[in-house]
Amino acid sequence: MSEWSIALSTGCFYRRRFFDVLEAIRESGFDEIEVCSFPQHLEFRDEHEVRRAAAAMRSFGMRAVSFHAPFADRIDITSPDDGVREAAVQELLRACEAAACLGSGHVVLHPGPEREGRPPDAEFVERMRHAAVSLNRIAARCCELGVSLLLENMLAHLMFGHVRDMMYLLGEIKTYDVGTCLDTGHAHLAREMDVVIQKLSGHLKMVHVNDNFGDWDAHLPPGEGSIEWPRVMQELRRHGFRGGLVLELAGGKDEPVATVLDRAVRARNYLRQLAARLQESGDANPPAVN
Repeated sequence: MSEWSIALSTGCFYRRRFFDVLEAIRESGFDEIEVCSFPQHLEFRDEHEVRRAAAAMRSFGMRAVSFHAPFADRIDITSPDDGVREAAVQELLRACEAAACLGSGHVVLHPGPEREGRPPDAEFVERMRHAAVSLNRIAARCCELGVSLLLENMLAHLMFGHVRDMMYLLGEIKTYDVGTCLDTGHAHLAREMDVVIQKLSGHLKMVHVNDNFGDWDAHLPPGEGSIEWPRVMQELRRHGFRGGLVLELAGGKDEPVATVLDRAVRARNYLRQLAARLQESGDANPPAVN
């Protein structure tokens, strides 16, 4: 399991400037990161700022394994409104260009809007069709830029929150190699971790690692919620996962940077210890990590 690299999402610092936390992240032993697209953190629509960020990473010997595209209710590639849909596509295309500028191998994207509930069937089908057309445009641009597009499983209460919806969209992107990113917290809240791993396995390139108690998307460090991590890692290995792990943890607004990074280091150590014990036990009934 040593082939699974462990990176840190800078989303835990989304309220802070990217440039203000980068050195501390590196000093905590993370040389690979996923870059958060929240404008207060990094204004990805500003090419000059993105180039500065790329230079800053190089100066610390760091690299971006992925860039998380923006997501919000207004960023709706499924909208029946042509103007809303086009604005969303353009924003996501700019995110893909920022990912390329940062030297990121992947851009992670939520395939649906941050909107609760499922509309009536006719509208849902129309929205799925719009999403497929939009994603083909985004995938084509990623191909031109040399960036891999990854679709992330969304929270179950959202419009495209079921894994079957994402599998449909993957099937509709016929020309380009589009992968998936498993969010463990989302899958746990949906009560379908094993199903999601199995369904996504043929496309799975990355895992967003975070924990919760099955009640809300708490983004806890692994081992501090109710996810059965030995089983999750066994299943990933059984299905031949060869991608990277990205710690996607919460960070409080007023928490010191060092406190958040202590959590990240603890999470990284937990995953490494669990991986070692899985290997020692031959993946059969691995002991828990205390």
